[in-house]
Amino acid sequence: MNRSEVTERIKESKIQNGIRWSDVAAALGGSKEWVTAGCLGQMAFTAEQAAQVAAIFKLPHEAIAVLQVPPARGTLDTPVPSDPLIYRLYEIVSVYGTTLKELIHEEFGDGIMSAIDFRMEVVRHEDDAGDRVGITMSGKFLPYKPY
Repeated sequence: MNRSEVTERIKESKIQNGIRWSDVAAALGGSKEWVTAGCLGQMAFTAEQAAQVAAIFKLPHEAIAVLQVPPARGTLDTPVPSDPLIYRLYEIVSVYGTTLKELIHEEFGDGIMSAIDFRMEVVRHEDDAGDRVGITMSGKFLPYKPY
């Protein structure tokens, strides 16, 4: 059993059993964003978390070990994503990436925002003109160091 197979079984079980990501996160005691990323193969779980995930999604015992393996993060099926929602996020970075880079450098100096020491939150903002998606990303600033 490999990580792709485990992820597919999780997705199938989620649909078949009406499981919500927020409920899985509550059971594991983590954020819905991080736990969902883990269930979709982008984070490694601890042994205890992996056992909980396997129980929630009714996975075979061998899935527990697979859920603990550090993943190949950021992998997509194509270089430019074709899923409309993921493509729009890609488009946002394509259009505003240079702006974000300039503003971060102006505020913090020469460096990067960590995707390792990172937090994310996805929320719904009700709006009379149509509900809006709020995505907050917060990563530790890591300055480049001379050597």
